[in-house]
Amino acid sequence: MNAAKRQEIFRRLREADPEPKTELVYRTPFELLVAVVLSAQATDKGVNLATAKLYPVANTPAAIAALGVDGLSHYIRTIGLYPTKAKNVIALCHLLMEQHGGEVPHDRAALEALPGVGRKTANVVLNVAFGEPTMAVDTHIFRVSNRTGLAPGKTVEAVEQKLLKVVPREFMLHAHHWLILLGRYTCIARKPGCPTCLIRDLCEFKAKTPEAAPRPSVLPKGGRKPAETSDDGA
Repeated sequence: MNAAKRQEIFRRLREADPEPKTELVYRTPFELLVAVVLSAQATDKGVNLATAKLYPVANTPAAIAALGVDGLSHYIRTIGLYPTKAKNVIALCHLLMEQHGGEVPHDRAALEALPGVGRKTANVVLNVAFGEPTMAVDTHIFRVSNRTGLAPGKTVEAVEQKLLKVVPREFMLHAHHWLILLGRYTCIARKPGCPTCLIRDLCEFKAKTPEAAPRPSVLPKGGRKPAETSDDGA
């Protein structure tokens, strides 16, 4: 894909949604960090349902640490892999208090040193909480980047590095949100919504989903159209 196509793709995405936001509900960098850790192999909707009950009770490292693993598990048990996630969140709360004064660090290495925080989670926090132009490649971005030809790569990290190289600078801050939303709602894994996709003509995917064929008209019983009559009834 050439640079002109990439420029137009992001121009259209920006025009359609100038200020894209994460669908995770949060008010502080810490709430965001916990929500992103919980969202691994889970839906944002499911995480939001859990944190809507958790955060009014505990939304700081000290408060969540005080719940303990069992107490936290009570609030997040509807989320996949919750036993492991509960242990990681409690552990990261202790580390934040011990090493960062209870604050979420604005530093990649420090973030990735926290339990349950990998490169993608760190990228989300750096981008959403601190406004850094990072590229948090999830399954949606990986699929969109390869399918469209925007930034093909065999691994998540390869796609991330390609996107950082080819996405025009003016679009970098919001690029990962635009691509996530495109992959989540239009360029889905099975039967992508090509007919309604706003970058359909720029996408280099060969096997695009065709527009639905018009439904045949319903014929009367017997399968024959009624004979046409003239104005005089003949």
